[in-house]
Amino acid sequence: MTPLEKVNSMQMPFAQLKGVIFTEAERDRVVARMLVRPDLCTLGHMLHGGAIMALADSVGAAATLINLPGDAKGTTTIESKTNFIGGAREGMTVIATATPVHRGRRTQVWQTRLETEEGKLVAVVTQTQMVLV
Repeated sequence: MTPLEKVNSMQMPFAQLKGVIFTEAERDRVVARMLVRPDLCTLGHMLHGGAIMALADSVGAAATLINLPGDAKGTTTIESKTNFIGGAREGMTVIATATPVHRGRRTQVWQTRLETEEGKLVAVVTQTQMVLV
């Protein structure tokens, strides 16, 4: 099973609810897309900060899962920091790309860049995932 097939077979319920579609998955990079729907927006028709953070969390968790040591039982987020840079309007698609900062036996750190399809930076999220054994 390829890493992308593994990620897509996980059927993460909250990621599905948000409409997250994983398009690439390798040990060093996981990419997903999410349409900015009205129910994910603020009153101003801009993607809500919580939706941005939740997208990044889903992508970072998926990246961790395909990088877990053999004896691991799973992962959970223990820290996340978001820098909001720009906005994404309703109807746009946001692309989230997670790359590793650190992959250890007990923790992994991932940085996820969120951009519009036009390449405009929306946010940068750094999260720490605990490896559950």
